Amino acid sequence: MIDMDKRLAQMPIMAQRAETIDASIYNIWRRARTRWGSPIRLALPELKHIDLVLSDTYWVCVDRVQYDAPVLAWIAFEDHERSAVHLPIACKLNYYHFAASAVRAKTLKLMEQELGERLKS
Repeated sequence: MIDMDKRLAQMPIMAQRAETIDASIYNIWRRARTRWGSPIRLALPELKHIDLVLSDTYWVCVDRVQYDAPVLAWIAFEDHERSAVHLPIACKLNYYHFAASAVRAKTLKLMEQELGERLKS
């Protein structure tokens, strides 16, 4: 896999927004990371050509037919002083593609479903 840390540092950001991630989604990722390590790559068949790469420092949607070009990335998770597992996690959301907002919500929903299914087995 391409060094995504380097790729994200080099790619121009079209926009950056403050974001919060629901605790349920963040917690399922933490469980998956504990079980399988990091990074985790998920194919998202409902989103044509989009994969999701989950690491400790970023969650990035990549276009696999464009050599894993970033489309959207959640970065700078503010979880170091997290006092309760039911609270949402603040982070930053980087947009690298003009249509990135169209996949944001769907990506998180599919991520939660896919990791949930994998954790059941």
